[in-house]
Order: sequence, then structure tokens, then C-alpha cells
Amino acid sequence: MSEKKYIKQTKPFRVPTTDGKLIEEHFGHASTRTSGFSVAHMVAPANWSEPHQNPEFDEITIMVKGSKLIEIDGEAVELKAGETILIKAGARVRYSNPFDQETEYWSVCIPAFDINTVNREEE
Repeated sequence: MSEKKYIKQTKPFRVPTTDGKLIEEHFGHASTRTSGFSVAHMVAPANWSEPHQNPEFDEITIMVKGSKLIEIDGEAVELKAGETILIKAGARVRYSNPFDQETEYWSVCIPAFDINTVNREEE
């Protein structure tokens, strides 16, 4: 019997968080042992933020609902629903939702998100 040519994800890995953010990894290291890319669905609460980071992977954000603020090498970029952005590996970046409503988006990382290569700074 031949190997299936697809993976249907029905139970994404819910990443444990302490900041109220929902992270469901559909493909990636934790969910499918995929290292070439990762795909995660995220919902960040109002007035949420995380520390600066300097990832060793490219990250594409696809906004579904609301807005989020992204600081990229010192430049502030607001990303709104219906917009996308590609942030290249090596950029110093900080994601936040300083707004009064939650925001929903998808993140695609190439290669896959890895806690060992995200290089988060201490706050």
C-alpha cells in the first residue's frame, strides 16, 4: 500500500500560553513533525503584546479580523483584516495588539517555527 499524498488536520496542537493568546498549530514541529514550514491559527486578545524577537525563519501573517501592530527593525506597521505581510528572517520584530478588540490571523513560517530559532528577547 502506498503512502498517502496528503495530511488532513482535524486536531491542531494547542500551544500552551499564559498571556491569553490562542495558538493552534495545524502543521509544524509540534503538530505534524513538519520542519520545512509551519501553519498556525492565532487569536490575540485586546491589549496583548509579546517580546521582541529575531527569528531565523521567514514569517507570513494573513490577517482575518481586527488589526495588529508589528514593529520591524524599529518601523511600526499596522496590519489590518484582509492584508498580509512577509517578514524576512533576521529582522528584529515585535508583534502586539494594542487595540480594544481581539485580532485573528494565520501565521506561516518557513522553515517551521521553532522555539530555539525565534530568539525572543528578555522583557
